[in-house]
Amino acid sequence: MQTQTKAVAPPSTTDFSIFPLLAVLIWTGNTLVTKMAAGAIEPAAITFYRWLLAGTVLTPFVLRTVWQQRAIVAAHWPKLAFLGLLGMGMYQGLAYEAAKTTSAINMGVVVALMPLMSAMLASIFAAEAITASRIGGALLSLAGLVFLSTHGHPTELLNGAAHIGDAIMLIAVASNALYGVLLKRWAIPLSTWQQLYVQIGFGLLVILPFWVMAPSSPINAHNAPLVLYAGIAASIGAPFCWMSGIKKLGPARASLFMNLLPIFVALAASTFLGEDLHSFHAVGGLLALAGVWWGQRK
Repeated sequence: MQTQTKAVAPPSTTDFSIFPLLAVLIWTGNTLVTKMAAGAIEPAAITFYRWLLAGTVLTPFVLRTVWQQRAIVAAHWPKLAFLGLLGMGMYQGLAYEAAKTTSAINMGVVVALMPLMSAMLASIFAAEAITASRIGGALLSLAGLVFLSTHGHPTELLNGAAHIGDAIMLIAVASNALYGVLLKRWAIPLSTWQQLYVQIGFGLLVILPFWVMAPSSPINAHNAPLVLYAGIAASIGAPFCWMSGIKKLGPARASLFMNLLPIFVALAASTFLGEDLHSFHAVGGLLALAGVWWGQRK
């Protein structure tokens, strides 16, 4: 009797879509955590604590291999330090500061602009001509942000109606977009986890003086869950899922999932934080996302 072996079909791309989707869901939660941290813990404190926790968790798994690659770390330390400043210091620290004066919904829309910002910065640093679609997309997204920040009354921008938190969040996202562009452009010969670990170390050195000078803000029962989520889920879990998604689907297809972030954040913020949804959220958010789509078109 002949036995027939049943062919096993390879996993479909749908199976791998769970990775970037999980990353976006974790980042959605982190946006809410960032907003909840306002008033519960100082921005410099939660920034320092979250990366200290992430570095501590990674140490047993990464320290030995990083030590073996110490010559590479020494040769590239200025670049690694600058990446730590951008990704761990500026992006996270400014986001916590922005949360004091803007809503989680607004923050979600601004974060969704990161792919377009990365494309614009990549054109600049690669000495490529900036296409008309990228310029048009950037202007359209900017119009959406102005509409969002002024609660649907752009003319009031002249009277200082915009939230300072939206501007701070825009700078934070721009710093993280630059981080991604430089990370790819410099191509430091270390694994992803080794680079992350070393950048965390340099990031902590940058954040340390701000933590020391900030008002005392110790970890307590109220803010400990926020630090745990930011330090483990957002700092380790989300990067793992995102890197896995890019590896399986490619950066272009994975980046499409970022368009879901403002939708998820809006629903979560209205449900768990009691933030009100208004028509200007829909109009401003749609304009911003339309700009992202336009700017990323080939």
